[in-house]
Parts: sequence; C-alpha cells; structure tokens
Amino acid sequence: MAGYLEVITGGMFSGKTEELLRRVQRARIARRQVLLCKPDLDHRYRRDAVASHDGRDLQAAVVPAGRPEELLALARAARADVVGIDEAQFFAPGIVPTVLELVAEGRRVIVSGLDMDFARRPFGPMPELMAVADEVVKLKAICVVCGEPATFTQRLIGGRPAAPDDPVILIGGQESYEPRCRRHHQLAPGENPARAQAAPAAPLAGPGAARAAAGTAPAGAGASLAGSAWPAGGPAADPAGPSSPRTLGTPAGEGGSAPAGEEASP
Repeated sequence: MAGYLEVITGGMFSGKTEELLRRVQRARIARRQVLLCKPDLDHRYRRDAVASHDGRDLQAAVVPAGRPEELLALARAARADVVGIDEAQFFAPGIVPTVLELVAEGRRVIVSGLDMDFARRPFGPMPELMAVADEVVKLKAICVVCGEPATFTQRLIGGRPAAPDDPVILIGGQESYEPRCRRHHQLAPGENPARAQAAPAAPLAGPGAARAAAGTAPAGAGASLAGSAWPAGGPAADPAGPSSPRTLGTPAGEGGSAPAGEEASP
C-alpha cells in the first residue's frame, strides 16, 4: 500500500496544530494506529503533548530535534499506520529522508510547521517537505492591526519589532509574537535580510545561541538551516505606514488561531 504525505503550514496562530490534532483524532476514530510526536525544543505547554493555543492537546512522543531518524524506530515499534509530526521546522534536515522512508513503508504522515521564520525566510526543512508532499494546506491567521488575513509572524522584543539578524529560534507565544499581514509586518533595522537569506547558516549551539558573525545567517537555537540554500534576493520591503521603518516578515511557533496572536517559536 502506498503511503501519503500531508503538510499543514502557515504563520503562527493560523491553526496548524489544531488541524493536525483534528486529523490525528479522526484517524483514531477510524481505528488506525497513530503515533504523534514533536521536537524536544517545543516546551511551551505540556512537554509530553502536542498542544494548540486554544488549549487542545494530545499526548505525544518527544523526539530530539537533531536526531529525527529516531522517528523510524518509534513508528515501527508502535506499528503506526499514521504518524503526526508537529513543529517540523525545528528538526534537522534529516527529517526529510526520515519522513520519505515512513511514507515508502506505506504510512500516512501528517506534518505541521511554519513555512517562514520571523524575517520571512524559508524555515528549516519545511520548504523541502512541502515540495515532496502529496498534499499541502497553507492556513492564514488574522492580522492584529487591520483584521485582514495574515500570512506572516511578527516577533516583538519589548513591544518593538525584532531585527532580521536576531536568533532564528525564540520559543514563545502571544508575549513574543503576533500574526500580521504583509502591509503591517515589520523588522527593525539590522542586517540585510537578503544577505542573511543567501549566506549559509552558522552551526547551532542550543537555545540562546549567539548571533552569527556579520555577513552570515542568524544562529538558531537547537534547529539548523544548514544544507538549505535559498535564492538570494529576499522579500522586498513594503511601506507599512508612517511609523514603520521597514516591513518584512517574522514567523515562529504554531497552533490554533487566535485574534491577537499566539504561536510559538522561529
């Protein structure tokens, strides 16, 4: 029997985790054997569960972000027909061949994760997973500024937009992130996002890793963008009103939709 790969993506607070949990629960109702898992970097709510911003959760296995191949042994031991993976953007690049092997073994694999980081750059292995998927669903949140559909995640540091050379990964929720539309998404002055996007990622040294040296991609915390080569040129800045010096993008985390922002981590 052929397997099937589904990818659920979008910005923070767009309902990605909610949709993952809905599909997993329906598979259980259909009496399929299900394995639900997440990376060890995601510890916002319950450490042993996949949880959405609206409070829904299901127990899950925790897999080291740097060793996604451990999923193979877990799925085989559980005799899983369906494998659900949340916050896939945090996993090392090895998550792609791991997922493809699970699919080749005849399993249905449902992956949820952010498509872009907080500066609107493709996030980790998500672009490649989207490219090889049988089905891709991109969800939208609601911009907290104007109420229009939001496809980007605004990172806020002390209530102000983060700079593009800030660390890629910062685990957080409504206190650090908001959903924004293209017009109202902003970045503080910093390294040119096009240069950061084109340069290879620096090795990661865990949460709170220091920013990469000037001219290199921002250092992440426990997740790597190494091995991903994005085209140079980055997103163009958009005018965002009188008070914003720049508009680019900022994603992080994942989960259910919320009017004022909710999601976690890029």
